[in-house]
Amino acid sequence: MIKMQVIGNLGKDCVVNTVNGKNVINFTVAHTEKYKDSQGNQQEKTTWVDCAYWVERTGLAQYLTKGKQVFVEGQPEARSFQRNDGTPGASLSLRVREVQLLGGKGESTGTGGYQATGHTAAAGVTGGTGEGGADNAVDDLPF
Repeated sequence: MIKMQVIGNLGKDCVVNTVNGKNVINFTVAHTEKYKDSQGNQQEKTTWVDCAYWVERTGLAQYLTKGKQVFVEGQPEARSFQRNDGTPGASLSLRVREVQLLGGKGESTGTGGYQATGHTAAAGVTGGTGEGGADNAVDDLPF
């Protein structure tokens, strides 16, 4: 099995479709890397990943909006095609197994999150007090 993980921003709002009676959430994630070329000039390279998340429940879709930063993990698929002008092209798609919302422009990250895995979804607060409540928040710290 090949597994791919991507952290990036959604290029546009997601689209929910039904294919053969199953729900799929389609969205596109852009990952931009900044680097210096051999002459020392600052460069940027953006890779777009088309994502398909097959789920029973589509409640996550309302949060997958343009600009939102996400972590996605799943199985990659590379496709080649021929453009209208006759030149060859390629696209990278991902059959998503896990989605985590990391935030977006103007939002503070690290204070909350939404994670969906497989056919289950759980809203969780990172950095919270834990399952045992506020009394157990600092009892398990290693220092």
